[in-house]
Amino acid sequence: MAHHGLAADQGACAAPHPSWPVLPLERSGKGSLVDKIVAAVTDMVSGKELRIGTRMPSVRQFAKCNGISTFTVVEAYDRLVTLGLLYSRRGSGYFVARQALPAALAPVPFVAAPAAVDALTPELYTGVTDALPVGAGWLPPEWYGEDTILDAVRQAMRIPANRLRGYGHPLGFPALRQHLASTLTDELFPVDADQVLLTHGATHAFDLILRTLTRPGDTVFVEDPGYSNLLSLIRHHGCNVVGIPRDERGLDMEALAEQARLTQPKLMFVNTVLQNPLGTSLTPAQAHRLLALAEQFDFWLVEDDIYRELAARGEASLAALDGLRRVIRVGSFSKTLSPVLRVGSICASASLLPELVRVKMLTGLTTSEVNERAVHHAITARPYRRMVEKLAAQLEAGRARSEEALREVGMTPVAHPRGGMFVSAGWDIAPTPDWNGRVIADQALRAGILLAPNEFFMLRASSTIWFRFNVAYTDQPQLRGFLQSIRSRRG
Repeated sequence: MAHHGLAADQGACAAPHPSWPVLPLERSGKGSLVDKIVAAVTDMVSGKELRIGTRMPSVRQFAKCNGISTFTVVEAYDRLVTLGLLYSRRGSGYFVARQALPAALAPVPFVAAPAAVDALTPELYTGVTDALPVGAGWLPPEWYGEDTILDAVRQAMRIPANRLRGYGHPLGFPALRQHLASTLTDELFPVDADQVLLTHGATHAFDLILRTLTRPGDTVFVEDPGYSNLLSLIRHHGCNVVGIPRDERGLDMEALAEQARLTQPKLMFVNTVLQNPLGTSLTPAQAHRLLALAEQFDFWLVEDDIYRELAARGEASLAALDGLRRVIRVGSFSKTLSPVLRVGSICASASLLPELVRVKMLTGLTTSEVNERAVHHAITARPYRRMVEKLAAQLEAGRARSEEALREVGMTPVAHPRGGMFVSAGWDIAPTPDWNGRVIADQALRAGILLAPNEFFMLRASSTIWFRFNVAYTDQPQLRGFLQSIRSRRG
């Protein structure tokens, strides 16, 4: 199987199962390690070297044997599960599910390309790129209140000399936590400042929650489609990711209940308001139903609430309905101030917060008081509320322009957003192995355009090709020209 970059060197590592040929990875050759593992296992299953019911090596065994990360193995196994070649059994591992793979789903041999984009492409996050950042999650600096933010940073740098000692408060800057608690109490639900933990952005918050509440092998529910980085982060922690379908109507509650019965999840991540990438919000009825299912099947709900300030008042709030009994709320300021400041927050029950603080200190001690002071100055400044209102109006206008521009190239929305930064839209074209969102995104990158294809956000195979568009950058002739050329080539 050298054509897959895998060599059956039996002396390199003891086989964990007598029917499993050891496959140390060759580092040479084209293609990712995940691609090589998937292709090799597919061949072994099709060639009956691995028979139905064979137990695969554990994630840790495979990773240790080949000197690779567990994340790589988890991603490969997950892809094989999606293809239907493997299935996972809670607490027991992965097993061969079938002996043949439909031709339509067969892995495509890797073809080297001069440029490739994935969900962790640095240009999607740095803001330092020559490409048009249509798929990025950040806005142009001028859309934020630049003067307010710069003034807040200058004020934060005037930190008292006696605060230069030590690392800062483990929970975060007290004045900011108190302000957050007061604001949430006034607008959503009662919370004490000691129930607020500041983090290095929302992703850091997700990481702390996963470290605190899960162990490798636990099942974690996500929305499908959902936030792309979160999928990678959950897999990195060795958890089994199960996607719950979400569309314009909301979450598929019947699928959620069935999966909960089958897999006994530890927690679920939910973007209640202005969901990324769809831009939709759950109704109050759906929020109540979701809480009832969490209670029935005893799992935590992590409410990703980072877009709430951009939403209309009165949208459903899981934390408000639940009172932080089994809901953990995650907030951030990257969408209303600037991602550069990297300040997020966790609101949780008084019983859970001490363990979250302990894990925060174990993994990084404290967060930056300078950044937290800057955020505090910005959100307590008089212009802040007007700044957020202006930003919401700009996004609304940007959405209207984006939807019109996308219609001109024959694209239709996957869902109609209720607000926020994104419009997801595409063509009613069935993807194929050689023509799909990733292939088009790679072509776009070579043309100087950063796109975020549906594959970044989905666990299921999509029946169409679509992309998440940032409304601040979508109404550009460069993008329209590229999309029109793609449409012309594929009819």
